[in-house]
Amino acid sequence: MNQCPHCHRTDSQVRNGKTVAGSQVFKCKACNRKYVPQPQPNGHPIAIRQQAIRLVLDGNSQRQAARHLGVAPQSVANWLKAYADKLPSTLPGPNEPVEVAEQDELFTFIGEKKTKSTS
Repeated sequence: MNQCPHCHRTDSQVRNGKTVAGSQVFKCKACNRKYVPQPQPNGHPIAIRQQAIRLVLDGNSQRQAARHLGVAPQSVANWLKAYADKLPSTLPGPNEPVEVAEQDELFTFIGEKKTKSTS
């Protein structure tokens, strides 16, 4: 028999409907409180959250990641914000002094166009 989590009695427990998730709700006639003996956990599993973050970091949009995992796009946005808040504010620098640094080429147009605009 079920035991009331409030008054710890087992003799006066009756069924009292189900939750939206489908769990059985009981009511204790002694203390008039309702409870669910084995409640379902809220939210999505940690593995789904980590997979959504990985998908976005790999170049997918938040909407694509949400569609792929079958969750709401706002959930993915909330998980990314929580992940970003946990990151350190400053990146660690090199341990040794830098002697040589490489820089990629950058092409920038400076000058005038060959043809003028007609408008």
